[in-house]
Amino acid sequence: MAGLELSREERALFNPAFTALVCARAVQGHAKQYHRPCPLPVAMTATVMSLQPTIRKALPATIRNGLMTWLNEHEAVRVAMSRNVAPLAAVVRPGILFALQTEILCLDGPALTLTPRAVGPIAEGDTEQNTAIQSAAHLLGRWLPSTGSIGTVLTLLGVQL
Repeated sequence: MAGLELSREERALFNPAFTALVCARAVQGHAKQYHRPCPLPVAMTATVMSLQPTIRKALPATIRNGLMTWLNEHEAVRVAMSRNVAPLAAVVRPGILFALQTEILCLDGPALTLTPRAVGPIAEGDTEQNTAIQSAAHLLGRWLPSTGSIGTVLTLLGVQL
């Protein structure tokens, strides 16, 4: 994963079980906001973004902030996404597969749904970093689609399809 500057603890987090949980949090957030299945690209993008410390630190506290305005104020997010999306996507894909195999998530056409009661609230005993990553994924699952199509969002983030 050239270009990624990760702590030892962050590297340990990149296992299919944890990335499955993070993706499930994004799907959970999307379902809470939109009451429909979460498009796979939204879940993937939210998970990739939440795994990056620089992006997590820059996230707003609520989804009331406009994504375009936020991105204009945080140019480093575009840089981080353009640099890190490919290596992190390679880490997230096995997590999504794990979530599907263990039926934490289910496919609904080109979208994902969370199996009822598969994921409870964020555990209070988790490390601060685990909690921050899961909370960020939940927020991003709700927030990313607010700007429009995921293609537009990815373009704004500087990610090429």
